[in-house]
Amino acid sequence: MVTGPVAATDNTTKTGARWPIWKETLVSVALACTSMHFFDRLGERIAAVDSVVSVGLDPDPDRLPDCVADADLPRWAFNRRIIDATHEYAACYKPNAAFYEDADGWRALEETIAYAHGKDVPVLLDAKRGDIGNTARQYATALDRADAITVNPYMGGDSLAPFLQREDKGVFVLCRTSNPGGADLQDLKLADGGPLYERVAQIADTWDERGNVGLVVGATNPDELAEIREVVPDLPFLVPGVGAQGGDAEAAVEHGLAELDRDSSPDRTPSGLGVGLVNSSRGIIFAGEDAGRGEPDEDGYFRASGQAAKRLRDRLNQYRD
Repeated sequence: MVTGPVAATDNTTKTGARWPIWKETLVSVALACTSMHFFDRLGERIAAVDSVVSVGLDPDPDRLPDCVADADLPRWAFNRRIIDATHEYAACYKPNAAFYEDADGWRALEETIAYAHGKDVPVLLDAKRGDIGNTARQYATALDRADAITVNPYMGGDSLAPFLQREDKGVFVLCRTSNPGGADLQDLKLADGGPLYERVAQIADTWDERGNVGLVVGATNPDELAEIREVVPDLPFLVPGVGAQGGDAEAAVEHGLAELDRDSSPDRTPSGLGVGLVNSSRGIIFAGEDAGRGEPDEDGYFRASGQAAKRLRDRLNQYRD
């Protein structure tokens, strides 16, 4: 959903104020994409930039460089420079909602999503939502702007229904996370001897009635990635943990990408195209810290982020068919 003033043909609003060109671009992109499913759009983006890299936009205020400190919205100013530096290597951007949950943060997030769309890059909001009734429906309004979202399945299918019903939007269900504490629940053995995370994958597969479900599966345990892929051969994965967390890039590509077949899933992407995302956040967006935080070479700071995104793309592409 596009918000803001209606653009006139001379790049002015009806009140006469100029409207940013990138927001005009967003209008055309949004109109073109309204009838497309998320995995269609993602597949086209992957093919266009030859990349499955998801860039996590987690603008930790304590780590932002001095060059954005005096901006009206420092997180937005930072994200804009990161997007400028990385968009040609990005299949998707993944802002984590935790870094935006205040008044200025929501403004920064809205600007970030619009700007990414202006670069023709889809946005996956990492929010890990999941609740019941009116609360879930309200959480799902985030998909009015973002193209996809991460959700928490702990409260069951009815808590995710408002998200799953948005058939043009992607819904990535938490399955096996890369944090050490994830094992507290996710590794619990069920009566059939299998771990809980495999059952989550099986259930998520049954929720995929509209072809819009994916899984979040961490990259730090390649064997588990392989096991989950056997359970759900057709669901795309969002694979975090490649980067600062030291995940396995080869396993992330081998098991994280799903070859989706239009003949069997007409709302998805053409057969033979591996669709999925491998995410890096800190390893890309703060790569410029070595260039000298607070030093005058701000271009070098953001150039380092672009170089980090390119290196990850090239590293992952070694393992793509």
